[in-house]
Amino acid sequence: MFRKTAFVLLTVAAALRSAETKKPVTIEALMHAAPAAPDEVVWSPDGKQFVSQDEGKLTVYTVRSGKTREVLALFKLQDVAEKAERPALTDWTNRRVSETNIQWFPNNKRLLVSEAGDLFTVDVNKGAFDQLTHTSQVERDPKLSPDGRSVSFRKGPDLFVLDVESKEVRQLTSNGSETLLNGQLDWVYPEELDLGTAHWWSPDSQSIAYLQFDISHEPIFPQVSLLKPRGVLEPERYPKAGDPNAEVRLGVVAAKGGETHWMNLGEPRDNLLARVAWASDSRELAAVKLNRVQDKLDLYLANAQTGSARVVLHEESSTWINLAKGDREPIFLTGSNQFLWTSERDGFRHIYLYNADGRLQKQLTSGGWEVTEICGVDPEAKHVYYVSTEASPLQRQLYSIGLDGAGKQRLTEASGTHQISLAPDASSYLDTFSSLKEIPRTVLFANDGKEIRQYRAPDETEVNTYNLQPTEIVTVKGDDGTDLYARLTKPAGFNPAQKYPVIVMVYGGPGVQTVSDSWTGLSLSQVLAQKGFAVWALDNRGSFHRGHKFEEAIYHHMGQRELEDQQTGIKHLIGMGFVDPQRIGLFGWSYGGYMTLYTVTNAPGLIKAAVAGAPVTSWRNYDSIYTERYMGLPDENAEAYKTTSPQTKASDLRSKLLIIHNIEDDNVHFANTMQMADALEQAGKPFYMLTYPQRSHGVSGPVRRHMYEEIVGFFEQDLR
Repeated sequence: MFRKTAFVLLTVAAALRSAETKKPVTIEALMHAAPAAPDEVVWSPDGKQFVSQDEGKLTVYTVRSGKTREVLALFKLQDVAEKAERPALTDWTNRRVSETNIQWFPNNKRLLVSEAGDLFTVDVNKGAFDQLTHTSQVERDPKLSPDGRSVSFRKGPDLFVLDVESKEVRQLTSNGSETLLNGQLDWVYPEELDLGTAHWWSPDSQSIAYLQFDISHEPIFPQVSLLKPRGVLEPERYPKAGDPNAEVRLGVVAAKGGETHWMNLGEPRDNLLARVAWASDSRELAAVKLNRVQDKLDLYLANAQTGSARVVLHEESSTWINLAKGDREPIFLTGSNQFLWTSERDGFRHIYLYNADGRLQKQLTSGGWEVTEICGVDPEAKHVYYVSTEASPLQRQLYSIGLDGAGKQRLTEASGTHQISLAPDASSYLDTFSSLKEIPRTVLFANDGKEIRQYRAPDETEVNTYNLQPTEIVTVKGDDGTDLYARLTKPAGFNPAQKYPVIVMVYGGPGVQTVSDSWTGLSLSQVLAQKGFAVWALDNRGSFHRGHKFEEAIYHHMGQRELEDQQTGIKHLIGMGFVDPQRIGLFGWSYGGYMTLYTVTNAPGLIKAAVAGAPVTSWRNYDSIYTERYMGLPDENAEAYKTTSPQTKASDLRSKLLIIHNIEDDNVHFANTMQMADALEQAGKPFYMLTYPQRSHGVSGPVRRHMYEEIVGFFEQDLR
């Protein structure tokens, strides 16, 4: 017993000495923190190498040798690119629009690179490059044809094709305008349907499918830049709950030009075209259509030449239907008339194998857990590789399974979060792994899960430099016995006999999971912990990756169920004995900003000081596709739209309150904050407001330091 006690005392003493030699986590440190995202690599078609950008250089890594070599410094392309014209007004391109800047030619020897607004080919072995375009107008969303002979791209609202060898450019559409967009997404589709592009090459390289958006009926929100002597009007097309959406139709045009063939998918009004994919034979293409409130889904297969279409799959829900993250599904199997589909029809997202005639062949996965991603398919071995929560809702592990549903195998071993990049031929994969206790590292594996070699070693700079406080997962029982997971960071120099102030970090909305077994590193939570705060975050019902029943608890009445779970979590935290119930702070952004305001107005007295960032303050203010999915149409659920708004209970505010918002926030409009401010002023309630002039949903750049300082200072003043 004496030896054990002595060992513990020595271990604690060593830890204290180590902490004394490290720097405290400060806002300045946070501003210089390295991004936590895994390496973005682009695999060659044969899976033998991949390319990435590293400090302004294109580098290629060879799987067999494990060697990395420089291909080209990107400044060489930037120097010869035509200077792009700056648009007179903000075009309000959504943050989730995805453009691929590096693509491999099918011969595995050249790259198509988009840099500084122009297009180039780059020889991987020699580093030589050839400039394909030299224009002041940016070639947007470039896509290399499967045969490598052509490149499609968009200029403004129209589509073009360039012949790689001759550099001849053909215009495929010519009727584009400010309100008629060919191959160009509107604002709300990428934000809420996770659709990152609006045109697709056929596998035989002969045709291009594209979406045409008629946004003439979408209302205009009058964004205004106030940074000059006279305000500059920057109108944004933005449909709010109940407003007309874009009318979207799907067309196919020959790559050599000609008339567009429109697919017969029914009336475009009040329907959403959410996914498009070509069948492997290039004769048909799939389209996923949702009704407006997204409780009914049809998967069409359409003849690319005639436009005739048939429904091959139909799903309905008593609440709403979630689409799989990313825009890849359905996934057609090469050389087959079969496709993979994922669905939550049994309460959890799982993989299904279908024939093109709509006949279900096999449900490949099942159980009380979620498939979070299909990483790829090995058509020869007939295996599907996917990531799931089967081990734990807090983890992500890689599995493989046969197309016959047999031979399921877990390929990753370490407990935590694995982010997978699978080679196109499924011969190997990169695994970026981390946990709450383990720094991210990236390792190359063979497709059977055997380690080949380490690609990126853990970067220990932060843990060796800063006094990071340990973070732990806490399980909380909901009022019905449901397990809720929370993340707790105790304050620096923690003494269980003391009572500490706490900051509750909240998001709480659907489609997001904030608590997981993954590395957190330098963060605002660490800054607050260094200042003597305990920091707590809990995923309430309504959050993601716990099954549809867990998420749909918020249906048609956002805020209420989330608040009940957050109150349960706070009660549990207080019961741990080291938190002062009179010094509880609350901070959230976006939906978390909404939850912050909903909490301080619907549970007055629970929170002493609160910071609400970019908050929705009435669901009548937010975009149509998101809001109607969860709340229904305003005319059909009017009372809930009213009672879920924190504006209606502004007079019940008893907390110190700071609201932060960008004046030209393109996502949650500043009007939300102005309406809340008006309600608080009418009720005679004091509050603080901090505004920034940026055109985004988050505060970025150097002024982010200013925001952090204001947040930390606000909590120190009111909770210490």
